[in-house]
Amino acid sequence: MNFLAEKKRLVIKIGSALLVDPSKGAVRQEWLETLCEDIHAAHRAGQEIIIVSSGAVALARHQMGPHRSRLKLGEKQALASIGQIGIAHAWQQAFKRHNLTIGQLLLTPEDTEDRQRHLNARRTLESILRLRALPVINENDVIATEALRFGDNDRLAARITQMIGADTLILFSDIDGLYTADPRTTPTATHIPRVQELTDEIMSLGGDAPPGDSSGGMRTKLLAAQITTRAGSDMIITRGDRPHPLAALQSGALHTHFLAHDEVGSARKRWIASTLHPEGTITLDAGAVDALHKGASLLSVGITDIEGDFDDGAVVTLSTPSHKILGRGLTDHSADDIRLMLISQATEHHSQEHHNSTVIIHRNNLSLD
Repeated sequence: MNFLAEKKRLVIKIGSALLVDPSKGAVRQEWLETLCEDIHAAHRAGQEIIIVSSGAVALARHQMGPHRSRLKLGEKQALASIGQIGIAHAWQQAFKRHNLTIGQLLLTPEDTEDRQRHLNARRTLESILRLRALPVINENDVIATEALRFGDNDRLAARITQMIGADTLILFSDIDGLYTADPRTTPTATHIPRVQELTDEIMSLGGDAPPGDSSGGMRTKLLAAQITTRAGSDMIITRGDRPHPLAALQSGALHTHFLAHDEVGSARKRWIASTLHPEGTITLDAGAVDALHKGASLLSVGITDIEGDFDDGAVVTLSTPSHKILGRGLTDHSADDIRLMLISQATEHHSQEHHNSTVIIHRNNLSLD
């Protein structure tokens, strides 16, 4: 794992199941202090570290007494507001002995999906890093809604990796990487040390989250790998439930390494590609699909169908005639305007008049898979 020492900027994600001891309902402070020692050593060596930390709801659930296994939205928001104070304090105390300062950021998907808010969050993160402080980030469950939330910090960490241009995302988990099957139920499962490409076969290996306070699982980790590698960053999954987990990884602990894509677009295209909640779908004909692969913009004449209700400036999914996802793009027109264009084009075609075609998505705002 010598390659980690060469990385300038790392994002480290810590899940609830690692940070909070369910039997005691408290932060695993001794374990946390060993991780902070590792991070301090990396920081002292000149690396920039961004931490994505879960655990607020899990901590408060135990502090406030028994709760149903499935919380209502208002209950989850209340527990998040209570637990977040404890989580931030735990990180602050663990780094205090190393004279390191933390800065807390609570983000919702809207903070990464909206381009201006995305840029504002990035500027804040860059400023914290320039101050040689450590950003500690969590999803803002206090105001997030069920309809628009990350739901797991794996994908939040991936979005932060893409946002800040980090070299590597490390997902500390209760498993030491990706296997050909769930090793907890399949003794013959084989560990996969390296993933060059996230094929359909690889993506099919994602399973459900284990029972307990985890909200992720291998499926969300593979979705995070899609976002991360497309943005030109590596991603690693490894066990975090040992003392000094970062040092163990640097010493060669078992892990799965997802390799970054060689060819990545501009920061704007990376943001488009990693959008979690496209606002609609535009289906194209075969000619438009071919034109886009050759570097053209998307014209209205190449559209066969449109789904969703969105304004201009929205990120939408692009679909082939066989309904395979082609990529994503930032539209120059609203859904209503595009539908009117399609009606006009159909009328002109029926009357055998020559119709003009309008640019719907400029090629600079396209990100193809």
